[in-house]
Amino acid sequence: MVDQIRLVEDGSVTLPRGFQAGATYAGLRTYSEDKRDLGILYSEAPAAAAATFSTNRILSPSVTTSQKHIAEGGGRARAVVANSGCANTCVGETGLKDAAEMSELAGGKLGLTPTEVLVCSTGIIGVELPMGLIRAGVPKIALTPEGGHDFARAILTTDAVTKEAAVSFPVGETTVYLAGCAKGSGMIHPNMATMLAFLTTDASIDTGFLQTALREAVDASFNMISVDGDSSTNDTVIILANGVAGAPQIHPGTPEAVLFQDALAEVCIRLAKAIVRDGEGATKLFEVSVHGARTVDDARLAARSISSSLLVKTAVHGNDPNWGRLMMSLGKSGAEVEEPKVSLFINDVCIMENGLPIPFFRDAIVATMRETDVRFRIHLDLADATATAWGCDLSEAYVVINSAYST
Repeated sequence: MVDQIRLVEDGSVTLPRGFQAGATYAGLRTYSEDKRDLGILYSEAPAAAAATFSTNRILSPSVTTSQKHIAEGGGRARAVVANSGCANTCVGETGLKDAAEMSELAGGKLGLTPTEVLVCSTGIIGVELPMGLIRAGVPKIALTPEGGHDFARAILTTDAVTKEAAVSFPVGETTVYLAGCAKGSGMIHPNMATMLAFLTTDASIDTGFLQTALREAVDASFNMISVDGDSSTNDTVIILANGVAGAPQIHPGTPEAVLFQDALAEVCIRLAKAIVRDGEGATKLFEVSVHGARTVDDARLAARSISSSLLVKTAVHGNDPNWGRLMMSLGKSGAEVEEPKVSLFINDVCIMENGLPIPFFRDAIVATMRETDVRFRIHLDLADATATAWGCDLSEAYVVINSAYST
């Protein structure tokens, strides 16, 4: 099925038919040329909607408002209004009122009911949304089928670059598109992270299957990345499927459902890796693949433990092949491990085999670890479950960025 999926270069969240987007600079963030901080994503046709949200016990009212709207709409929505610069979190009842007003403002502009509009916010916690700026900004947003790239810029905070991905795949005789954009750079850790992600498709998807497929894709992508071990109050992944392509509806248990799941995973993994690569202060991306685990849950536990270890992250930053840190992280993960069966590779060079260290030329491994991409592969030899996680190195720049984040 994967060979039927085609990457669309420079594709944006408005590549699928029937989607428009736009953004403006409303003054929520410090001004710079071409900055955007308020955006709208809009489906011209009614759309099935699915989402996953932060598991933090402290939630932004923007999150709870979107949860409420999806539930009240029976899994249907038409638009998202999103702002950066302010998380709309820990501000009491004002946060709920402001999130509701944002949906009303965007709904009024688009001719939709507030329930059809989802709300997302990202930025500093403990600051009220500057609703005067938002009221003035929403009418200035020009929605176009080419506005996806601008929308992707509007959700950035400490991100250095936008994160976008798009693919096409066939459903029957019709080519359909699936695309997405995301933000995230710091406070990144399963489950999800300080991130927003928006996905669109012009395929027609059974509503129940859409939620199931999104959860599976998120578990294999956004829930498998770590920058610094912290998860936020605003994390949200939303997908809208409007069926405008005119292809037959995709139902669970069909070949088309498998293809859609693969396409969704492809886009989500690309976005997730882009988030880690753009981690605050990061200079490298590293991948942890675990093979031969007893269960997928065990494989994910092990891979996540290694990818989120601060000691592993600093070793990667210093090009240090200190494989003992990998074994430490593996052992504390909670996954079933039998030391005499473990084999470990750094950039495809075997460092440990069947629980015993293998002599290696240290300078050669150090040289390969200077690359911007580093691979760790662990074989547990217990069964056949696998999982992959991604992390970035931890540098001095991370401390500099976060020591002055609000000042």
